[in-house]
Amino acid sequence: MNDDELLKNESVEKILSPHPLSFMKYQSICLFLIIWGAVLAWLVNASKWHNSLFAEFYMTVVVWAIVILIIGVVASLTTVRWSIFFMYLGIVLGGLGLMFWQGWQNAANIFIPIYTVSVSFIGFLLVELYRRSHKYIISNQRITFKGGIITKEERTLRYDKISDINAKQGIIGQIFGFGTIIPISQSGFGLGADKTFAAGGVQLGEKKAKLFGFAGGEKELQTPRARSYYELHGVYPYKEVKKLVEELVQGSVITQYQQEQVSFQKEQVDIQKQMRDLLKMQTEPDEKEPPEEEKDKKKIPE
Repeated sequence: MNDDELLKNESVEKILSPHPLSFMKYQSICLFLIIWGAVLAWLVNASKWHNSLFAEFYMTVVVWAIVILIIGVVASLTTVRWSIFFMYLGIVLGGLGLMFWQGWQNAANIFIPIYTVSVSFIGFLLVELYRRSHKYIISNQRITFKGGIITKEERTLRYDKISDINAKQGIIGQIFGFGTIIPISQSGFGLGADKTFAAGGVQLGEKKAKLFGFAGGEKELQTPRARSYYELHGVYPYKEVKKLVEELVQGSVITQYQQEQVSFQKEQVDIQKQMRDLLKMQTEPDEKEPPEEEKDKKKIPE
């Protein structure tokens, strides 16, 4: 943060960025492509099935595409993010388009594994660029979240506006000492919605005649969730940063005793203002009553 961005009496406590392993869910997608590319290269070129099962190029393409799409569906259902499936679908379509455009069908056993591994390395590069675009500035007055590769985004959160703090560490985070801290504002910023669905069925009828009735409903649950640009995502060292944020938030909170003192001082100021107005009214001359000289003139006959 530049000096011209600092507020009056503001000082920077820490400048953070996500840990290199904090975006493992994206890196694991790329890691799978490397492993599958290597396994596929062995299957179609060195395994005992390469002359029988993979004799035709289309078998290589079909097996390659089916495995990638199945993993994409499983990953999307697990993370509730269908963007993963569509990303894998784009990789499959891109590979098929490039292969048929260049006429490399006869070299599919070489092209497909190389293409898969190459795409994974490009993915690793994009994930790293995305991670490096994040920056979190913790000062004595506020937290500033910055990020964005193409479109730059920024969020500023004052400590007196934070109502709660959610913190979490995954298994990898516990090993390497990083974690995510989500400051939840009084307006609810930092909360997401999870929906749960319940359904029941009743079977009616006998033998082959069956009738099913379903009744269901969904309930929305508020859970701490924010984009990585709007939370302290994967910060290191986790415990030290968490303690610092909690101390800064606690320092901005007015205690019950302090609130009573502020209320008492406000009442005293109001009383003093009322007394000052009353004294002012008593010391001012009565405008309706004429001065003494005018009274005397009225007594003297013309």
